[in-house]
Amino acid sequence: MREHIGDDGASGKNHHLSMLKLFDSSLRVCAVPLSVATIWITVTNQQDNSSYGMLKYSNLSALKYMVLVSALCACYALVAAACSWVRRFASKAWVFFVTDQIVAYLIITSVAAVIEIYYLAYNGAKEDSWSEACSSYGRFCGKVKLALILHVITFCCFFVLAVISAFRAFSVFDPPYVNSQEVQGD
Repeated sequence: MREHIGDDGASGKNHHLSMLKLFDSSLRVCAVPLSVATIWITVTNQQDNSSYGMLKYSNLSALKYMVLVSALCACYALVAAACSWVRRFASKAWVFFVTDQIVAYLIITSVAAVIEIYYLAYNGAKEDSWSEACSSYGRFCGKVKLALILHVITFCCFFVLAVISAFRAFSVFDPPYVNSQEVQGD
């Protein structure tokens, strides 16, 4: 009877781990089209204004950085999704932990850069004599906003992936031992 209970516990744990692995892979696969859509919307974004001229994504370094990070994110997510099912790589939880953290941080830096540019384009900076540009380039600003939203959703995927990979990397360690006498003494 005791062995049967242990088998159910191990079976339940394996079921939870396989569901976590499936969720992990699903998030990685979802990040790919989100990143590709961010790239496509950003790269094809341009608007001509008779008063001020043509505005393209390549005129703004923050948008170029977001495209670069999105490309890196899509490539990494695709490779990591494939590698997560290969036993040799799946056992290297710390590799996924480190790379997921790096990608999540890169995404958040590009989100911050684009938010700053979008804020300045939408509101301007009157104390620095910068006027707002979204009234003249409304369609351009709208596409930047859409690309930014997709990029933030991609970040949310990688934030959850970073938590999952941290759980996998650190769950192999036992919790620290605390002597009950030390706890009662405090």
